[in-house]
Amino acid sequence: MIPKIIAWSIQKRFWVLGLAVAIIGWGGVSLYRSPLDAIPDLSDTQVIVKASFAGQPPSVVENQVTYPLTTAFLTIPGVRHVRGYSDFGNSLIYILFKEGTDQYWARSRVLEYLNQVEGRLPSGVTASLGPDATGLGWVYEYALVD
Repeated sequence: MIPKIIAWSIQKRFWVLGLAVAIIGWGGVSLYRSPLDAIPDLSDTQVIVKASFAGQPPSVVENQVTYPLTTAFLTIPGVRHVRGYSDFGNSLIYILFKEGTDQYWARSRVLEYLNQVEGRLPSGVTASLGPDATGLGWVYEYALVD
């Protein structure tokens, strides 16, 4: 079988050469038209809210800060998951949105709902949005260390 292919390729060398040039040209055009992203961001759209309640134990932070914020953020349109973590004097809430949600739209909705619920939080609680970044930023944080 292989000797026949070789013999045919030798007899029809211009056809083989033309086919090779066509395939290389097609590859070049495809390469030019393909979008290039060195590290594509495959993470979900997320917004982080950090709330501080200085000097309070985790149980108080959970009941008076994390739980009210988490339940309020569950009602935002397009939210898929809300995760809340309580620590000594701090609360972190991660709001994950459905795929395709615009990052800035999500941040503005979270800020809107945060402003609505701040009046129900105890005095001394300061809540703010986390940095404007994607989940891919954590990869860089861990990768760029000696």
